[in-house]
Amino acid sequence: MTHSPGARRLGRAIALGLVLCATLGTTSATANAGPPRPRTPDLGPHVTVFDPGMPVSEIQATLDAAYARQVDAEMGTERQAYLFKPGSYGTPEQPLQMKVGYYTEIAGLGASPTDVRINGKIEAYNRCLADGGTGNCIALVNFWRTLSNLSLTVDAAGQDGCRASANFWAVSQAVSMRRLDITGGGLSLMDYCTAGPQYASGGFIADSRLPATTNGSQQQWLTRNSEIAGWSNAVWNQVFAGVVGAPDDATFPDPPYTTLDTTPVSREKPYLYVDGKGRYQVRVPAAQRDSRGVSWADGITPGRSIPIEDFFVARPGDSVRTINSQLARGKHLLLTPGVYDIARSIEVKRPNTVLLGLGHATLTAVNGAVPLEVAGVPGVVVAGVTIDAGLRESPVLLRVGDRHGRDGGSAANPTTLSDVYFRVGGPHIGRTNIALEVNSDHVLIDHTWVWRGDHGVEGFTEGVNGDTERWRTNTGRYGAVINGDHVTATGLFVEHFQRYNTVWNGEHGTTVLYQNELPYDPPTQADWMNGDVEGWAGYKVGDRVRHHTLHGGGVYVFNQNNPSIHTENGFEVPRTPGVRLHHVMTVNLNAGTIDHVVNGVGEAADTTRVGAPVYVAQYPLP
Repeated sequence: MTHSPGARRLGRAIALGLVLCATLGTTSATANAGPPRPRTPDLGPHVTVFDPGMPVSEIQATLDAAYARQVDAEMGTERQAYLFKPGSYGTPEQPLQMKVGYYTEIAGLGASPTDVRINGKIEAYNRCLADGGTGNCIALVNFWRTLSNLSLTVDAAGQDGCRASANFWAVSQAVSMRRLDITGGGLSLMDYCTAGPQYASGGFIADSRLPATTNGSQQQWLTRNSEIAGWSNAVWNQVFAGVVGAPDDATFPDPPYTTLDTTPVSREKPYLYVDGKGRYQVRVPAAQRDSRGVSWADGITPGRSIPIEDFFVARPGDSVRTINSQLARGKHLLLTPGVYDIARSIEVKRPNTVLLGLGHATLTAVNGAVPLEVAGVPGVVVAGVTIDAGLRESPVLLRVGDRHGRDGGSAANPTTLSDVYFRVGGPHIGRTNIALEVNSDHVLIDHTWVWRGDHGVEGFTEGVNGDTERWRTNTGRYGAVINGDHVTATGLFVEHFQRYNTVWNGEHGTTVLYQNELPYDPPTQADWMNGDVEGWAGYKVGDRVRHHTLHGGGVYVFNQNNPSIHTENGFEVPRTPGVRLHHVMTVNLNAGTIDHVVNGVGEAADTTRVGAPVYVAQYPLP
């Protein structure tokens, strides 16, 4: 990602009266109307549930108003989920064409993606940052949005010639596409219509069936357990795992594809759905090993369903004491959209507990708390949650397992983190020692962005250099620290931390796609020293580790605050045959230098080769 000014909020937009269809609340039946209909759960004021009987114009107006509020709300507090009951939406005469802004979730409520059918488009465009016009239009800051569990027939009726050429999804980190079936037109992961092609910086697709897809200017991307009709273009680091139709990687780095025939460990993200009797349930997919293709090809995704009545449905005003009491009673936890201030840890202690957030529900640390603690028990699933650091330093933002406790991990039933995002700074000053700490064995991290903010509403003293002040004030030492054994990460994005961005101390770890930017803001080389070594590697495997595998990794440098700063290695790993890196690279974004890719191997990524990656295809060298 790249720098940006603070976000500008658009004015409050139209028509709240259009928002709510008749789906929130309780439906009653007369004595002569047969059995009572299932109760529709109250999902709070920031969840809108659409019914196929609603006029397309009303749905369109609701979504247009939401986009107007959220298109520039990068550091805002509003969180929203828009859910579609099973059925069809939009017609060739009146397609439903949506644009998705910040902190917005669009999802179907079917048991399978084909249960919700949308004729139209669901898009994210470049965001224009200069003067309210078409200046500095990029996708590099298009974060925090979710699209899942529906079928889309691309229909561009009414759009101009360029917009009609594809369904555009120009996004960067903390954005996922899951459980999609897209037909009728192409998919482009860049927006080449708004001020021409511009870079985007990372994304994630899983469990989806896609048409011919244009990667375009996307710098890095992970596609997992999917089917694609074709894939074109690559920039630095494109990874495919368990994807039918994935491109071959035999000529790496030209193009820079990394392709695994199967995904070593996977579990699809839980999803809310309405069954054939109108009952709301959460489907929790089963874990898989060496998997390939979509999970729903032969019907509903294998796994278990949990009635919504077995969840405590929380709102931002609920106390942690209440939440923990419900968890202790055996309830699962559904976090409705909003920002939750957390002054003591939410504690997940029971095996197989599900914690599912809707609409990018956000936990913000208060008074140095650890917002979320997961015990070392098997089968816990945490999904769809963002965790923010607060003003007082937290030791950790999310801890999985006790570092000194007995581990209860399970290879067959791994604790799983899906679309769990971390933020240190941005909307406010943030401080933490570690963002994500994993101490349990057999944990699956399935798409995370661990971000120490390089921009945002910092609250620094007026007149002080912003980057220098950020280094002292907006502090995060380590992004991800992995101490457990047999931990797998599919889609590990970690950026801007002040020491090692990722430290992997556990044995038999596996990462499938790693993306990292070193911090922009060290004031001097003395501030960026690891003992006698210049700088901290973006990915560190512990010195005692004997078995580790990384497929597709990139470390980027942009020492904007002091371009003379050096980092000795992008990757630092033990020199042992069991620790293997496959397709790794460093790249210079226009300031600073990474002297080597890994352990002294690879040329310097310096300002003589801006934007030109330095690749090492295999380490240890053949």
